[in-house]
Amino acid sequence: MDITINVQLNEPDKQELIKILKCTEANLESTLENYGKASLEEYIRMFLGQKVFSRGSDLLEYRLLLLIEKVFENTIPDEQDVCRLFQIPSSRSRGLIRSVMSKFQHELKPAIDGTLKNVVISAVIDENEGDNKRIVVINSENLVEELNRIIASVDGTLPPVSKKRGMVSTYQIMASSYITLCEQLNIEIEEENINE
Repeated sequence: MDITINVQLNEPDKQELIKILKCTEANLESTLENYGKASLEEYIRMFLGQKVFSRGSDLLEYRLLLLIEKVFENTIPDEQDVCRLFQIPSSRSRGLIRSVMSKFQHELKPAIDGTLKNVVISAVIDENEGDNKRIVVINSENLVEELNRIIASVDGTLPPVSKKRGMVSTYQIMASSYITLCEQLNIEIEEENINE
């Protein structure tokens, strides 16, 4: 079914949306189209009685699930993205993401695994520490918790992914934990670049 809608925006609102959605004026329309798909899906499921919520928190969780699927292209957004879109503080956005990852863990498994895989792939050797440690920027404590859950499920004696001292969102992964994460997330690694 092809549906077309027309939305009137004044210039200040348009500019504010561009900032909030982190897009350009040229792709604002296509960006809003993805949000429109998510909201229309929400209404259709409600009309059909498939997703009717009595609690506001359930509605927000379902709304975030739809945004993950339709807008974030099956990746888990960071807390700042959720803060910006839902107009809530970071502590609430962290809790909302955690709830969605838990409640919809089966539906979101590919999104969670794909996001974690991208995080681990983006880790680079810490030049100040040598080959036995990697560093990575992670803007979501939920993802750090999920990585540590994977490590602990394999071997509880491995070092956790931990915040690098003096950095806001930079984390370190020791070589043994990095290898474990790569194995669990099916990431090919070059063994010569990893020292225990």
